[in-house]
Amino acid sequence: MGNYYSENLSAERLKRAYEIASPRLNQYLEAEIEHILKNIKSTDTVLEIGCGYGRIMKRLLSKAKKAVGIDISSENIRFAKEYLKDYKNVELYQMDASHIDFGIQVFDVVIVAQNGISAFNIPPKILFKECLDITKKGGLVLFSTYSDKFWVERLKWFEMQAEEGLVGEIDYDKTKNGEIICKDKFKATTFTPDQFTILANNFNILPNIIEIDKSSLFCEVKVI
Repeated sequence: MGNYYSENLSAERLKRAYEIASPRLNQYLEAEIEHILKNIKSTDTVLEIGCGYGRIMKRLLSKAKKAVGIDISSENIRFAKEYLKDYKNVELYQMDASHIDFGIQVFDVVIVAQNGISAFNIPPKILFKECLDITKKGGLVLFSTYSDKFWVERLKWFEMQAEEGLVGEIDYDKTKNGEIICKDKFKATTFTPDQFTILANNFNILPNIIEIDKSSLFCEVKVI
């Protein structure tokens, strides 16, 4: 699929995808952010991987001591720098999440929100290890994906995006079982609780997996 979000759905186009969200979708998005904020202290240095245009970063900056955002899209980083220009406690970098170049044990909290573990098109084991390496001992890594209970609303959202020309036409013959397939080859998958557990077990970690708002599924990993 390549980097679809970098090539086709970044900056203004990505922002538009969120602007057209329905009330139920906005409830889901807010519930996801609120859960993330509950896990952040005012003394924390936080990294958001796949920060997009800064939608979640703006909220992190009101809570954390410092927030760092990375994204593979140069357009997203350009847009985010303008979007967050009034904040001083922020750093933004274009960076590939499969090669995070900050050293080891740097951040108190590392966040991979909005189904990034599936959307980044990076082998999950590589992404998981990168997150563990850059998180301080005693720190927390948060991954979020979609709950299977949110399938109908999620599909409606992608249909709205297709109508806006933000993604390709939905291929309904192939779209099922948590996977949304578009005729322009875009593919949106999710991660299940069992997949998160198996992934964490590769690193001898027992994750905390919880559902929020019947819409988000969080995998929380304490680094020891």
